[in-house]
Amino acid sequence: MRVERPRQRRNNRGRRTLAAGLDALKRGDLRLALDRFGSAMAWALEHGESDLWDRALCNHFSVEIELGQVGDLSELRQIVLRSADPENAFLAAYNVARAYELEKDIGRALFYARIARDRCGRLNRREWMGWSHNQTGNLLLAQSELEDACAEFEQALGFTEARASIERGVILDNLGYCRVLQGRHREGFDHLFKSLRIFVRLRVERYQSYPRLALCHAFLDVGRLRSALRHGARALEIATAHSDAISIKNAHYLLGETYHQLGHDDLARDYFTRLQQRFYPAARHVPELLMTIDVRPLLNLRA
Repeated sequence: MRVERPRQRRNNRGRRTLAAGLDALKRGDLRLALDRFGSAMAWALEHGESDLWDRALCNHFSVEIELGQVGDLSELRQIVLRSADPENAFLAAYNVARAYELEKDIGRALFYARIARDRCGRLNRREWMGWSHNQTGNLLLAQSELEDACAEFEQALGFTEARASIERGVILDNLGYCRVLQGRHREGFDHLFKSLRIFVRLRVERYQSYPRLALCHAFLDVGRLRSALRHGARALEIATAHSDAISIKNAHYLLGETYHQLGHDDLARDYFTRLQQRFYPAARHVPELLMTIDVRPLLNLRA
């Protein structure tokens, strides 16, 4: 999720409302943030402040994406084409890329991610360059282009301040998972635990499921099944509390495989059955299929 405060031109209620939305977002109150951004959009429309409307829309859309509500992209695409404000154009392109990523349209997502990176380069904003490299890395990782993805994540990390932040935690999580897929487990564990510690320190629970799922995957790789089970179960608990369907699905895959390797076939089949019933209701053969194959080569947590 990428949002940014607008440059202050004058003190008005619309900008104060937008700032209130950003404050709510920092506290993790996504519903309140969504409401404030919507109010800022309404105020900007009433008072003819097009740049403020564009910025509030970008922020509003970013929260919608975080909540799994990908809506109409036409307005954001228009901002990319028409906005004289390069910051708004960057945020719009970034969010369009993110929306296409969630729709699994990686080709279009990469197209807009590269537009975002181009706009960002002109602004010379280090933090935004970090966002762009991380986004591009995610898209390359979704295509299993591991070397190029890791290079993007390394660049993203270089643009991010060393202090604990959600952005740094996300990049460390992505890089750690990528290293695990490369078989570089020591580096992977180091990055993933750093990511998890950041999210715990910042008390942003909803983000903790991502490194925990990656740790579950990594511990499965090295045969530490109890550790895999602990992180996978906690990831599922967090994902369920925050209605994160993608993480819920991945957790069921990983927990089913963990229990299968532990020899608890009844529990393994139970997780695979719940996975099938919720996500593949027409494919009744899925539980038995997953009991006969190792799920990990089929699973990309970032795809």
